[in-house]
This record gives sequence, structure tokens and C-alpha cells, in this order.
Amino acid sequence: MEEKSLAQFVQQKRDKLGFSPSGLAKRCNLELALIERIEAGEELFLPTTIRQNLAKGLKCSLDEIKVLEKDFENRFADEETIRVMKQKILNGENNLICPKCGSLLNTRIAKMYDLEDNLMLHPKAHCIKCVFQIKD
Repeated sequence: MEEKSLAQFVQQKRDKLGFSPSGLAKRCNLELALIERIEAGEELFLPTTIRQNLAKGLKCSLDEIKVLEKDFENRFADEETIRVMKQKILNGENNLICPKCGSLLNTRIAKMYDLEDNLMLHPKAHCIKCVFQIKD
């Protein structure tokens, strides 16, 4: 049995339902650019809310999508390297290098609040050339 990619799955389900990429985006309440990135194979791991909207629009289960996603976070660096990189992001260091391909990382700090309304800082990064990413 041939393994299907997330991109292929979304395209095939969309085609079976008779939607254009634009029609699927409207049905899922997602941006057309996101649907296009998913179908181009650029989005390999989806946030929960996007996965939920996509599953509803494609009339499939969350698991059908989740099983096809690729989570590459720690395949290219050990936990200590990730920890150090996160601390550098929190310290405001720029020009961090991807441990997989050596390209620059796009970094940011997500500001969120916990249940007691305390500010929580979450370092995030993704490579500009490969699939490496740091998400918290």
C-alpha cells in the first residue's frame, strides 16, 4: 500500500467533494494561502484548530489528518540543543542556525497567559529552508 502525504490526502478529499481550493478554504474558514501551502506540501504539522476546521470541511476524522502529519521538532537536534536554542531566543539572540541544514532560523516569542493570568513566554523557531522547527 502506497503511503499518502498530507498534501495528497487533502487534494484527493477536496476533489472528491467537488471543491476548489478557494471553496475548501471558505468551507473550512481558513485562508486560501494556507490551503495552498498544505496542498503544496509546505505545511507538514497543523495546529489543532486548523486540523479541526480542515477535518470538518473535508468530512473526515481528525485522526485521518493527524496520522499524515509530520512532526520534525526533535529529529535533528537533541533535547539539550533545543533547550539552549530556546534560551537564546528568549534572550533576544538573532541569527540562530538550523541544526539540520545550517540555514537561518526565523524566531519569535509567543506571549500567552495561563489560567491565573500570568504571562508565559514561549520561544518558537522554524528554518527558512528545511522542516526544522521549535514549538513549545
